[in-house]
Amino acid sequence: MTHHLEAIARETGIALSSVTTTAKLLAEGASVPFLSRYRKEQTGSLDEVQITTIRDRMLQLAELDTRRSAILKSLEERSLLTAELKHRLAAATTLTVLEDIFAPFRPKRQTRATKAIERGLTPLADWLLENQAADPATEAAKFIDPQKEVASAAEALAGARDIVAERVADDAALRGRVRKIYEEEATVSSKIMYGKEEEADAQKFRDYFEWSEPFKAIPSHRMLAIRRGEKEGFLLMRVEVPLERVTPQALPEWVTASGPAAAHVAQAVEDGCKRLLMPSMETEARLLAKKRADTTAITVFTDNLRELLLASPLGEKRLLAIDPGFRTGCKTVVLDRSGKLLHHTVLYATAGSNHQLYEAAVEVTTLVKKFQIEAIAIGNGTGSRETEAFIKKLQLPAAIPLVMVNESGASIYSASDVAREEFPNEDVTVRGAVSIGRRLMDPLAELVKLDPKVIGVGQYQHDVDQRALKTSLDDTVMSCVNAVGVEVNTASKQLLSYVSGLNATLAENIVAWRNEHGAFSSRAQLKQVPRLGDKAFEQAAGFLRIGGASYPLDSSAVHPERYALVEQMSADLGCSVPELLGKEDLRKRLDLTKYVSAEVGLPTLKDIVAELAKPGRDPRKQFELFSFQDGVEKTSDLQVGMKLPGIVTNVTAFGAFVDVGVHQDGLVHVSQLADHFIRDASEVVKVGQKVQVTVVEVDLKRNRIALSMKAKPDLENRRAAPGDRSGPPTRTPSRDPRSTAPPTNDWFSQALQNAKKK
Repeated sequence: MTHHLEAIARETGIALSSVTTTAKLLAEGASVPFLSRYRKEQTGSLDEVQITTIRDRMLQLAELDTRRSAILKSLEERSLLTAELKHRLAAATTLTVLEDIFAPFRPKRQTRATKAIERGLTPLADWLLENQAADPATEAAKFIDPQKEVASAAEALAGARDIVAERVADDAALRGRVRKIYEEEATVSSKIMYGKEEEADAQKFRDYFEWSEPFKAIPSHRMLAIRRGEKEGFLLMRVEVPLERVTPQALPEWVTASGPAAAHVAQAVEDGCKRLLMPSMETEARLLAKKRADTTAITVFTDNLRELLLASPLGEKRLLAIDPGFRTGCKTVVLDRSGKLLHHTVLYATAGSNHQLYEAAVEVTTLVKKFQIEAIAIGNGTGSRETEAFIKKLQLPAAIPLVMVNESGASIYSASDVAREEFPNEDVTVRGAVSIGRRLMDPLAELVKLDPKVIGVGQYQHDVDQRALKTSLDDTVMSCVNAVGVEVNTASKQLLSYVSGLNATLAENIVAWRNEHGAFSSRAQLKQVPRLGDKAFEQAAGFLRIGGASYPLDSSAVHPERYALVEQMSADLGCSVPELLGKEDLRKRLDLTKYVSAEVGLPTLKDIVAELAKPGRDPRKQFELFSFQDGVEKTSDLQVGMKLPGIVTNVTAFGAFVDVGVHQDGLVHVSQLADHFIRDASEVVKVGQKVQVTVVEVDLKRNRIALSMKAKPDLENRRAAPGDRSGPPTRTPSRDPRSTAPPTNDWFSQALQNAKKK
């Protein structure tokens, strides 16, 4: 264990003492958020990324030890373990090196070499290597044995060469040198599979029908795209280096003289490189490329998910939430400030008769007045812009914001066990509308009910290592939940399960206790929850909030283990704890050095004082209202040169997708994100960011939109939308042909009058 800790310290540059303590605390069951927030003195103020790195590297080294033990056991059982081999295996620091050392001794399936060994040709192979200047004809003749299927000297020499070839391919030092050549010089190429050129499903891979680029430079999204094309049977991928770059690495060590036998050895070396070593290295290179691509894709996904989860919440408002639709109407719900469902109905606000539109107008204005609605949420799916236009015509009070909400995954939530448990008597349409409204109130609290993979902010997420993806996503959700904190009296069991120290069972027990005994009035009451012991309380308490608690620190991020310290601070100042929280001049008088002890240092003391200034503060940004461009509702409304507001919905390695309100996200390629060179799109944009974009290309046939965030994008040689005209575009609001609503607002005025009378 000690050498592992030393290795991690060397690799990360983190002090050995911090690595040692962190590893110990992790082994004892401490969570990453807890260590980062409440054990800064012990960890040396490591952040979550550093602590996670230590955790993951410890797991990797444990796997290395497990594999090393299995190899040693295999060698011992076959009486192949020597002192020198045992020393080499013990010194191996990576799985790759470990497997290279084991390669010559690994039990093999039937190969040309194993068949030659079975025919007794190993001595001839040894003779060739030791007597390269001699003529092998006479020696080879000694091995002719029809009973062993060796009919001639030529066959004996061929078998001996197969043995030498396998030895060459298994040579650990050679494999290391060739592996480096592949990593630095290999080329990745892809071609269309013969006979697949005209298949419709193959066209999505047409960019890779004839493609090649350096292995070390290929970006993750391209590697994953080519691999997907190969998996679906449309592409053939190779990772190659020239044979002449490999054989010179082996010849000097294996061909040590000139002569007839040396010629056979040289032939065996070339065969070993071409037939055995290079395919093995190609397989390794493919796996390495996949691992690198997975790592990048998972990082992109987790970064996007973090931005989405930490999106600005509107907060507790009485909401009218609408899930738009045409034929089946708009599913509409009313939620109270805690997100409880009060009322639901269906409005025919986008398509229908004049009478239906009139009734919808009356019902909306009535609901707004009856329930004192403070905000309106509209899902951004089909019919969203038409629904938005309908609501705007009602001329509701300006104080009521109208907000488009990303509804990705809402339909999956509505059909889930979680939704059925929450709303057993409502159908999926009602549940979906409720989810849309709650996402506006608190995106984090609602999105944790979904598998992150259905939210749609990833890149080839189904092609990457699913175990690694799940671990990373779970870490991200836990990090976000604990960074914000959780109100224990209103949180769902799904949200509670991500709190440090809790799990699904404890979260369910907390909700059950709450339902049976009423709201928690203090953090101390959490200890009454079944199976929530001292360790779980220690890990969780600081992240759980008790809103309106009689003891003010229970609604803050100050951990209960430090309550006595805060009380000592207030006593030293001659004031109460509430006064210490409420008066900045009192906090400024604190001399923190007086409270430093063996357990508590300045980092924790500074965190405590910062929390006293804003107890229970939400780290998320303030909510900002956003609106799409009026009159731009469909792809056909777009024209090259238009400047539009948009919201970033996904960030990938090759660019960012932006919603401009036309039901089809446009792509801002990485080359169009800024006027200067951008290597990584995440340097410039984040999911949920409000941006200004210019339309540079519209492909109506394929429903693709190209956008730019450059100050002066190049619009020349771009494919324009049909009807594109020179000069600034002028647009008039378009009406959906499916709607039978009259073009005037007279019926709206009548609806408003009737609503006021009610």
